[in-house]
Order: sequence, then structure tokens, then C-alpha cells
Amino acid sequence: MNVLIVDDDLPNLRLFSHLLKAVPDVVSVEMQHPLDALAWCGTHEPDLVLVDYRMPQMDGLQFLQGFRALSGKAAVPVIMATAETDDDVRHTALQMSANDFITKPVNKTELRARVTNMLALRRAQLQLASRADWLAGEVRNATREIALREREAIYRLSRAAEFRDPETGGHLLRMANYSRLLAANLGLDSAEQDLILAAAPMHDIGKVGIPDHILLKPGRLDDEEMAIMRTHAQMGADILSGSTSPLLQAAAAIAQTHHEKVDGSGYPHGLRGEAIPLHGRIVAVADVFDALTSPRPYKPAWELERAAALIRDGAGSHFDPACVDAFLMNWDAVRQIHDQFQDHGAA
Repeated sequence: MNVLIVDDDLPNLRLFSHLLKAVPDVVSVEMQHPLDALAWCGTHEPDLVLVDYRMPQMDGLQFLQGFRALSGKAAVPVIMATAETDDDVRHTALQMSANDFITKPVNKTELRARVTNMLALRRAQLQLASRADWLAGEVRNATREIALREREAIYRLSRAAEFRDPETGGHLLRMANYSRLLAANLGLDSAEQDLILAAAPMHDIGKVGIPDHILLKPGRLDDEEMAIMRTHAQMGADILSGSTSPLLQAAAAIAQTHHEKVDGSGYPHGLRGEAIPLHGRIVAVADVFDALTSPRPYKPAWELERAAALIRDGAGSHFDPACVDAFLMNWDAVRQIHDQFQDHGAA
């Protein structure tokens, strides 16, 4: 345990250091100048400070005030050495968070006992802090594990919906990563980017409730069939709604609103502009772009540049212009995602 001794009187400094040699596991650090001692404390961690009150550069109270202002020093025990007549000083020091006093002239037995008691307090503090850090780490690990399992369950549920859908296997990975890229380019923080990456694959979960003769129809849907198909957005929201999980809440909003259009012509509720949640506006761009650039039974894949032109043309009508700009601002990253998550690599 490191005990910092601050006293401008060299004989006193040496006496204190000598007396503390009898205390087990103590390493004393001796300093005559309180300003130097404060500077030392800025880069070192004492376990106890023994400081004299009467010093010429700054007195013990001023030192105590400066010491407590240092980062991480609020709980370090401080013993102040004072004369028997310094009652007012003691009262002030107590108000400034001094922990104990030693009276000059010093009694060696009393000094060792008070130092031993304060170091026992310090050891208890350190043990509690270590335990708290360990518990915090365990909570973080448990929370991370829960989040990973939650995301795995969502991804597997998304794949279950995809098995009934003619869309390709890599669609979930591509559109989710497009969504994260778009979120990053909009300036959303990393936590929000990760949230949309995990939630976006649930956008079409409502298709589990669409009859096969409509969902798997190779040709164009008639008006009645299209009306049934469009129910998948609200159906997905109904499946996911009511959860306390931020991830499932985001997924519910995406499922419900990724077919809305900023001009109000989308479905299921004809929302306009910023009435559409940002996550829904982001996924709308990513989903349409990947649908265009992926092969389907009823069409070949579009070239990336052709799809980008359609997305750009849809800014202000179908898509949020800010989301379009954010998506297209890093074209190399878009290409990389398209190439990285092809169907043969996503199986």
C-alpha cells in the first residue's frame, strides 16, 4: 500500500517514514513540497495520504482541496497532522472530507494504529471496487449474450419467412448491410447502426401469413391478390409488436413502414414524409435497391447503376431524399456489400 507523506519539515518527514516501516505492506513516498505532491498524485495512486497542516507553500487544507479535485481521489483516505490547539482546523478539515487526524508531537503507537485502520478502509474500498467491476463485466457479458441470442432468433425467424418467398437467400444480408451503411452515412451512432442491421431482416416477416398461391405466383398479381399481398406489412408489425425489446420494437416499425412512400402513396397507412419512422425510410431504399439488383423468377437482376438511377429518380416521391443521398454517397461500399453477400456465400 502506497502512503504519501507530505511535510515541509525534513526531520518530521523522515520520522513519519521511519515509524511507518513497522506497518506491514507499506511503501512510503516522501515529499516536502505540497505542489510537487499534488503533481505526483495526478499520475500516481496513493492508498493513503498523511499531510501536515502547517506548510509554507500551501497549508494542509489547501492541499486537501486540490487533492480531492483530482480524478479518482475522492475516496482515498487522508490523515492530517495538526497541533493540539488546531480545533477549528480540524472542523474545517472534516467538512472538506479529511478522514482522520494525528496530533503533534506524534505518538508512534497512535500513528501506526491510525494508519493501519485507514489502510484497512482502503483495502475494503479497493475490494468493493474490484467486485463492482467484476459484476459490471458479468452483466455486460450476460447482456451481450442475450442480445446475440435475440439477434440469432430474429435472423432464423426471418429465414423461415424467406423459405416461403421467391426472394434469394442473400437478400436479408445485403439489404441489412445496405441499411447499416445508409444509417452510418446519415450520421447515426454505432449503436443505432447495429440496431438497424439486426432489425432490418425482419421487414418481410408478415409474408408468413400470405397464401402460397399469391406469395409464390410467378406472374403479375391482380388487384385483389395485390391487396392481400400488401397486408404483409401490417401483419409483420402485429407479429412483432408489444415487445419491450428495443430490437423487436425497431423491427416492428420497419415491418410496418418499409413500403410507405414519402409522398403518401405507399401502404399500409399512406404515411407522408417524416411521419414515416426513419428506420422505415432507410430500409425502403435498401430493400428496393436489392430487389432490383437481384434476380427473380419474373425478371433478371438489374445493373447496379440502373438501380441507383431509379432510386435517385424516386427521391421526394417514393424515397426520403436525405436517405437517397446518404445511400449513394459511398458507392464503393454499396458495391462491396453487393459482391460480398451473394447467394452462394450466404447459404
